[in-house]
Amino acid sequence: MRALILVDIQNDFLPGGTLAVPQGDEVVAVANELMPQYDLVVATQDWHPADHQSFARHHPGSQVGDVIELHGLPQVLWPVHCVQGTSGADFSPRLNLAGIQHVVQKGTDREVDSYSGFFDNARRRATGLEKLLRENRVEDVHVLGLATDYCVRATAIDAVDLGFRVTLIERGCRGVELKRGDCQQAIDEMRQAGVTIQ
Repeated sequence: MRALILVDIQNDFLPGGTLAVPQGDEVVAVANELMPQYDLVVATQDWHPADHQSFARHHPGSQVGDVIELHGLPQVLWPVHCVQGTSGADFSPRLNLAGIQHVVQKGTDREVDSYSGFFDNARRRATGLEKLLRENRVEDVHVLGLATDYCVRATAIDAVDLGFRVTLIERGCRGVELKRGDCQQAIDEMRQAGVTIQ
């Protein structure tokens, strides 16, 4: 069985959103094109409480892009984004929601971020994505979405660690690029971890 994982194709990561990924909207057409080719399609969804500690506004004197230590983990500070129940957390209206069988929510714990679709960043809590894939006898996982250098990277590498055969669909990914070269570095790290880059 093959599964397609659509990572965080949500309004706040698209042009006009609070954490817009440059050209992030370009991934939607790729996702819609590919969905019918897979046995299982799963979408991950950032689903933050309003007081999530990754938001820069909760750390006076800090700015978006700063890195702090949060409960023992390095944490990039972000603008408020993908707050539960807001339109910013909704999937793109252009995304074919009828083609998605399951949605996995992440980032729900205010004290720890969750880039990966599988675990929070401390690996204390699983999202249920691995269980879902195992129950559906998935062996091959293809990944696309937003953003290459954070949530896509983490999801793909965790999938490899869990024993899946993983392919990154590069044309269906766009990155934040807080620093120039972040996306290429992420792709190199995925390749070194055993992800096939397509």
